[in-house]
Amino acid sequence: MRATLYYTALRLGLFAVALGLLYLVGARGILLVGVAAVISAIISYLILGRYREAMAGSIDRRITNARQQLHEGTSAEDID
Repeated sequence: MRATLYYTALRLGLFAVALGLLYLVGARGILLVGVAAVISAIISYLILGRYREAMAGSIDRRITNARQQLHEGTSAEDID
């Protein structure tokens, strides 16, 4: 969960920085938000790969644990 929150915070930070810089340049309205979203997505893809992998690993572990618990629960029911 920590990796997911950290990655999300970094993404939002990049978006805020891009938004601020574009606002200073003179972009306004929907153009400002759209271009900031595209720029922050590209930068995060290039720079935040390590954090994205950590987040994906964390999510994968949680899903694997949930599936294992579900399997153990259904196996216990079958024994009864």
